[in-house]
Amino acid sequence: MNSRLYAVGYADRAVGTMVGLACGDALGAAYEFGGPISTETPIGMVGGGPFNWEPGEWTDDTSMAIPIAQEIANGADLRDEETLGRIVAAWNSWASTAKDVGSQTRAVLSSLKETTEEAARAASEAHHNRSNRSGGNGALMRTAPVGFAYLKNPHAITITARRIAQLTHWEEDAAEACILWSHAISHAIVTNKLNIRIGIQELNDKAKEKWRSRIEEAEQKQPEDFYTTNGWVVSAFQGAWSAIHHGIEAGEGFEGIVERAVRGGGDTDTVAAIAGSLAGAYLGVSRIPAKWRRVIHGWPGLGYRDLLNLTMAGVNQTPVNEITGWPMSKVMEGTSENVWVQHPHDDGVWMASLSALEEMPADIAAVVSMCRVGTDQVPGKEVIEFWLIDESGQNLDAEYVLRDAAQTIADLRAEGKKVVVHCVAAHNRTPAAAVAYSILYKGIDFERAWVQVRGALPSPKQNQEFDDTLSKLRPLS
Repeated sequence: MNSRLYAVGYADRAVGTMVGLACGDALGAAYEFGGPISTETPIGMVGGGPFNWEPGEWTDDTSMAIPIAQEIANGADLRDEETLGRIVAAWNSWASTAKDVGSQTRAVLSSLKETTEEAARAASEAHHNRSNRSGGNGALMRTAPVGFAYLKNPHAITITARRIAQLTHWEEDAAEACILWSHAISHAIVTNKLNIRIGIQELNDKAKEKWRSRIEEAEQKQPEDFYTTNGWVVSAFQGAWSAIHHGIEAGEGFEGIVERAVRGGGDTDTVAAIAGSLAGAYLGVSRIPAKWRRVIHGWPGLGYRDLLNLTMAGVNQTPVNEITGWPMSKVMEGTSENVWVQHPHDDGVWMASLSALEEMPADIAAVVSMCRVGTDQVPGKEVIEFWLIDESGQNLDAEYVLRDAAQTIADLRAEGKKVVVHCVAAHNRTPAAAVAYSILYKGIDFERAWVQVRGALPSPKQNQEFDDTLSKLRPLS
């Protein structure tokens, strides 16, 4: 893995793009085709909905993005005709058994005699000419991978976003929406700034004015103001951007933003998926809650770690099967320090170093990893990974990560599971997560938690960023 990409947050934000897409999609699946949802009504990743999704299962939005991400991960150029043909073939195969396929997408794919870019474009244009419209939201919902395919080549983003949109959606509104969204994702990954207007320079003069007006309208209105028409790409774009814009203004994180999108009603999975992809690119996967990362899954039998692998391969321009380091390494090297001690405030929680996982007791059901871990390092256990770096100033949001890790430990304990929390040597990240758990869920004040957790470990070290963050925490009950 390119350590520089990891350090500056590229990887965190790029992975957030695909994971954010999937999380928004799976969250919205249960509420599709309903009206706006009040703020008093709880929103959860509960599954169900009109197509009886499993909890955490993504829908057609993420499924159609997967083949695009796979091509990027395999080092293919999305501007290549053969690459686009393989994407069309993958969509065609998926659609044959999918629970839900958008009507416009199904009409185009079902009419194909061969799965090539040329055939798909011809079918897409013919469908548009017959119906005199083809501006559904089915192209925008899948465009997220284009945003990290060409991080140093904005013009390639424009070309690719348009060509992939036109494989099923010929209308200019669809292509332009994909161009704008893909550029905003790329910009967020590279600069850690949110700018939905960054891609407007890629449009013609008439389209520039049109989209400036539409974006301004989205910022003046709420997601529910677009719900009756958000099957249309423009309203879906506006609903998603409205959720992000107002969510950021209100100081909400990823969870609050995609919940806003779902509460808007209508095509909830798609609007939340679109919003989630850009919110994830801006906020990073480190700020997407573990409770959602634990359960997301979908066609073709993938989950969180698979989305991570695909995105990292694409960002590093290295095919998945050629990655020699994390996240594909079977085993990540630890240190000679073999630490395994019980948490002082919960006898069902243990604190450990990476090397100690090799002799983990059988009754430990879950591993909370505060560092990178190998794919085969903890067989038979649920592993929940967190993105946290010891080096000061390199974390997008250390407080969020520590809170989320603590909540995850609490959730696992509530499920009756014994848990180990670890990092490489149990010096910094392990005690930080353990102290956060003590403060938030065991009601221990910072000073006592800090002393007792660190006192249980053989060689803890002091990390000022973590200590400053932990000192601000207060018990949740």
